[in-house]
Amino acid sequence: MGTRGLAEGTVLLLGGRSEIGVEVARRLAPGRVVVLAARRSGELGEHSEEIAAAGATAVHRVEFDADDVASHPAMLAKIAAEHGPIGIAVLAFGVLGDQGRAEQDPAHAMAILHTDFVAQAGVLTSLANLLRAQGAGQIVVFSSVAGIRVRRANYVYGSAKAGLDGFASGLADSLHGSGVHLLLVRPGFVIGRMTEGMSPAPFSSTPDQVAAAVVKGLRTGADRVWVPWILRPVFFAMRLLPQPIWRRMPR
Repeated sequence: MGTRGLAEGTVLLLGGRSEIGVEVARRLAPGRVVVLAARRSGELGEHSEEIAAAGATAVHRVEFDADDVASHPAMLAKIAAEHGPIGIAVLAFGVLGDQGRAEQDPAHAMAILHTDFVAQAGVLTSLANLLRAQGAGQIVVFSSVAGIRVRRANYVYGSAKAGLDGFASGLADSLHGSGVHLLLVRPGFVIGRMTEGMSPAPFSSTPDQVAAAVVKGLRTGADRVWVPWILRPVFFAMRLLPQPIWRRMPR
């Protein structure tokens, strides 16, 4: 377990139009400065107003290209310099991609892996360096049950999440004793824009439910949060399924 309670400082949402991310930021907003970072940040007015209405003292929008990994260190340093030390950073960007296309198009497969793993690892490294220097802070990383045991039905996205889960787990251990705490979140199927048109899987959740679990995890100093919690024992059992059965599992 990490230090209990919310870290003081600016709330940074990387992926400023994410449904889950905005819900988390809204819950953390009262009395805080919130920074929404995304491509086309000028289009985030509605989200900015929602977070301001939730009690943020100020809401700022900044340009953030997740795939431009080289730009991350300077962008984060600029945010901290202009809007105050980053207290809580939420990584809520990512793509689901098209599994069928990715199986045929190497460029599409690589694009999914870059955004969902490489870019995440890059910004996490930059954030960890910044927050270590501060001596305090919290980081929220969204893994997925899709990465716990990768399924044939979505193995490109699942493998990116598997890599991210491992990277974040190791980073969390490296941060132990630094004053910086990493919360790793493992949601199941989330009903929202990203999964629109798909049939919900068992034990599905909503962005609101995931956000509530994230904030609770931050407050209690949890290291990992499964959403819903029942997925933890479910996936423990699923690890034991024979491969011929597992490869026929749906998304």
